[in-house]
Amino acid sequence: MLKLLQNMSELFTQIKIKNLTKEQLIISFDRLTRFKFTEDKYVRVFKDIIISNLILPKFKKKDLEIMDYDCLRNFAVKIINSSLEKLFPNVKNDFIINKKIYDYENNIFNLSDEINTLLNNEINYRQVVKLIKESDVNNLLWLKSLSDDVNENNIYLKFPIRKLVLTEGITEEILLPVFSKILNFDFDKYGVQIISAGGKNQVVKLYYNMIQQTKLPIYILLDNDAKSNYEQILLKLRGTDKIHLLNGGEIEDVLPKPLILKTLNDYFMNFNLIDDSELEDERMVKNLEEIFKTKGFHDFKKSEFAQLIKNHIQSEEDISSEIKTIIKELSVGIT
Repeated sequence: MLKLLQNMSELFTQIKIKNLTKEQLIISFDRLTRFKFTEDKYVRVFKDIIISNLILPKFKKKDLEIMDYDCLRNFAVKIINSSLEKLFPNVKNDFIINKKIYDYENNIFNLSDEINTLLNNEINYRQVVKLIKESDVNNLLWLKSLSDDVNENNIYLKFPIRKLVLTEGITEEILLPVFSKILNFDFDKYGVQIISAGGKNQVVKLYYNMIQQTKLPIYILLDNDAKSNYEQILLKLRGTDKIHLLNGGEIEDVLPKPLILKTLNDYFMNFNLIDDSELEDERMVKNLEEIFKTKGFHDFKKSEFAQLIKNHIQSEEDISSEIKTIIKELSVGIT
């Protein structure tokens, strides 16, 4: 391995590759432009490309673990550009897009010189953007916008990201953007990215990790039973960040009852009508679990119910005062 790395210039005249397909290229650039820590996504994508598409020299995964980032980048970029050249010959690259991506990643993350080695690449993005269709995901559309003579801030793609929202579960991730849009604060327009951590303890771990790596302001939303986690976050809360502890229970407890009733009765197609008396318990999830068990004959699932609620949000009347407060708080600084 060491001998190989010492003879990189010779190796690059002898390497054999299997070109990436259009689908593989799109998948790779989708992964490279998602909101994930720069080092994690670039190292993973570059390693995957080398393992699957570099025929000679042949590296094992353990070889790539000790390969420096300069070599890792050069092998991956060679494979990417060779593949692109087969699809779009003679497309020149001016590296303007590369510079924009470099600036963007450094604007939102705290990056070392070693990590910036991955971003200091010569990927021919002028060829890459020719692969991107208008129906592709937002991060790829944002990448395509970097090639145009437009202000990408005017393109409502949720990119560039300007604020992060950390939540415990999937319900908040599904519903907050819908409530927010009704209140004229479009997450896509203003670059708000929601991340569901998967539990209150995970929110703390993720926040501690993020403040070491990202410069973006972070809004944290916790259920009412997460008071100890709230205190843990307060110990390290940055001046740019804010934390909100729900006044009542969890997110389902602050949804307006009329919205819940409307959703349930539509779901059960008015066959098993639900009324206020069945929502008397302070813990709304307990109510819902009982209703789905007795009238739906299956278990209540938060993510599925959130999707049902989402489809019934029509106006501000469907938004509780606390949710309005949350949206107002997280919009501070970016409107």
